[in-house]
Amino acid sequence: MRRPRAAGLILVALALLVAGCSSVPRSRPPVQPPADPTGVVLRVGDQKGGAQSLLRAANLLAGMPYRVEWTTFTAGPPLIEAARSGAIDLGQTGNTPVIFAAAARARVQLVAASQGNVVSDAILVPANSPIHTVADLRDKRIAVGKGTSAHGQLLYSLRAAGMTLDDVDPAYLAPSDAYAAFKQGQVDAWATWDPYTAQAQLEAGARVIATGDGTANGYSFQVASNEALADPRKQAAIADLLGRVNAAMRYSDAHHDQRAAVWSKETKLALPVTRLAADRGPDLPVAMDDKLVRSEQDLADAFSDAGVIPGRVRFADIVDRRFEAERRIP
Repeated sequence: MRRPRAAGLILVALALLVAGCSSVPRSRPPVQPPADPTGVVLRVGDQKGGAQSLLRAANLLAGMPYRVEWTTFTAGPPLIEAARSGAIDLGQTGNTPVIFAAAARARVQLVAASQGNVVSDAILVPANSPIHTVADLRDKRIAVGKGTSAHGQLLYSLRAAGMTLDDVDPAYLAPSDAYAAFKQGQVDAWATWDPYTAQAQLEAGARVIATGDGTANGYSFQVASNEALADPRKQAAIADLLGRVNAAMRYSDAHHDQRAAVWSKETKLALPVTRLAADRGPDLPVAMDDKLVRSEQDLADAFSDAGVIPGRVRFADIVDRRFEAERRIP
């Protein structure tokens, strides 16, 4: 008599189960060796006195098995755009441009984070200005880089004073244009960050009416293009460079004079300017943990509520923790 087909299938399943429970190890795919970044050209975006001078001050530019091509940007938004378009592979920017990147669904990921002082995230006015508090900024013209960390700081400072961006007249200018407008009296105030804060204080006698103390989170991010992250050799080069940048941050935190000297030489800023900025402290590496994500989500929500970006941003979607172990961040 033929055994029913269902019973035959059951016996086959049991045989497979027994085989799976035997002591014979099942085959596994071979472990792939780490990719070799030798000969890779890593295109890195930088800002004024950023990663390149930080690495040079710590003597960490030597011995790279890959070559770095540096491109300098005036601020974070154009750097993000370059990463989105594939013009650069990696670059560091502040806490606000990455939110605009998430809102635009840019093809980038955040692969490292750092946190620094928030005192240099300042709103400045001329020395003889009648403006003394954030509340005095109502209906005043304020220079600020659109989508920069200063934009986020201005938003938070106004919110703390019970105001919104609609209560002021933002003049969206790049840092060099903003500084010129500030010195010529074409704007009433300027929201900016170091080294521009230090430069305006020492060279133009600017007076600080608000800092990021109590409002800003002080985060910065390394932004990598999806295209670069899909290349194993570039990914290996990125991992190495992130480790060097972390070490350079820690070195600069203990060697302000060296950091200031290299910063001054590379940017042509006066040494007292870079020394003031260096004394305020560099960013230091931090984990991209839940606390960081919540803080950035709050900033993203503030921009959405203000109508600056359309809809809602899910900040966690652009956080990529694959390099946390290499960076020795808990």
